[in-house]
Amino acid sequence: MKRSVSAIAVALVVTASAGVSACGSSDASGKRGTITVLAASSLTEAFGQLKTSLERQNPGLTIKISYAASSTLVTQVNNGAPADVVALADTTSAQQLSTTSKKPTIFATNRLEIAVPPSNPGAVTGLASLAKASTSVVLCAKQVPCGRAADKVLTRAGIRPQVISYEANVKATLAKVRTGDADAAVVYATDVAAAGSAVKGVPIPAAQNTVTQLPIVQLTDSPDAALFVSAVTSASGRKTLQSFGFGMP
Repeated sequence: MKRSVSAIAVALVVTASAGVSACGSSDASGKRGTITVLAASSLTEAFGQLKTSLERQNPGLTIKISYAASSTLVTQVNNGAPADVVALADTTSAQQLSTTSKKPTIFATNRLEIAVPPSNPGAVTGLASLAKASTSVVLCAKQVPCGRAADKVLTRAGIRPQVISYEANVKATLAKVRTGDADAAVVYATDVAAAGSAVKGVPIPAAQNTVTQLPIVQLTDSPDAALFVSAVTSASGRKTLQSFGFGMP
């Protein structure tokens, strides 16, 4: 598993006085260096593939990616944790960045889906099933994007699920279903797809669903940071994101 954002912050705190702008670097000859990318948990698989591809195409480039809930990433950036790029799960999170005037770029969209164990013990067929007293439901914490989105969808549908826990991020939420500790979770469709046969997806109709927009922000002037952002927003980057179930803005 990748190191937590907190771990990065502790490891790099001695360099904080150099400022966020000193993170990534390429020398005068254009030789590639190292950049630090902070990314929402829902981007784990897609950004992992993009990282591998970009490093292969650019010898000498090292991309360090740490994944966490967007609320955690925002807090870390605002507290001075060195980072060259941050990619978040919704625009509300980007609006909470207080230490940069850089403009976010929307690079993908996502939607929600209900995840259940393969055997679907709760007989979940849609949002209404989540209101049954016998159905145990786990959601993302309300301060993180997947939690905000789920709350919006459930409130609009008039559904009060039997929530047994609120988790720190979308991966932790889905894990409760994968281990059989919950009958259902409301998570991103991309995470359901990434889980493969470990879970089963129950679609939420478009009329009941919500679409989130994912922003990426280049925090430093590093050429390598610009390269990473360009790769994410390029035609090939968009194709990679779509292969993991993300939509395009």
